[in-house]
Amino acid sequence: MPDTPDLGPVAAGMARLAAGIDEAGLDDPTPCPKYAVREMLAHVVGLSSAFRDAARKDLGPTTNTDPSTVTWVLADDWRAQLPVLLEELVTAWRTPGAWDGDTQAGGITFPAAIAGRVALNELLVHGWDLARATGQDYDPDEASLRVSYALLAPAAEDPDRGGMFGPVVPVPGSAPLLDRVIGLSGRRPDWSPQGAG
Repeated sequence: MPDTPDLGPVAAGMARLAAGIDEAGLDDPTPCPKYAVREMLAHVVGLSSAFRDAARKDLGPTTNTDPSTVTWVLADDWRAQLPVLLEELVTAWRTPGAWDGDTQAGGITFPAAIAGRVALNELLVHGWDLARATGQDYDPDEASLRVSYALLAPAAEDPDRGGMFGPVVPVPGSAPLLDRVIGLSGRRPDWSPQGAG
């Protein structure tokens, strides 16, 4: 198994993006058609707690719930809650043993070494979603981008892949790595709120 990734950079990026979101923009569209900014933030809160607990092997309601069955409601205290959860998520995946054995997230049991990479990818891609939706700059680190690309590329042709990832959007091989990752996640790299809906 290659060296385990560090979720710190993508978590820090997510925290910065969340801090830059204006309350007036919470109902704005995101690249996920069913999710406005507020639902996307609620989803990030949920996945942060789920993957924190997955790293801790603290299995229960946060880890055994299929996210596609959840109605995402943003708590009033999300601005205080999310940075704490992101810090706990990073700490949990830096703890010895977090990447060993099996764990659970989204109701699926799978190797912790994959779960940690899924958590990183979720933060990276949804960071892009929120950056695009709110007009903020987004420049994730290359190491995290390579983890996401390696995770998404093998499943690119799977017709049954679900969740928040739609069919792959073709992106030239010469495009920036972020654009290629976003295309693999089923999003158009040129998405903008003006063209949504």
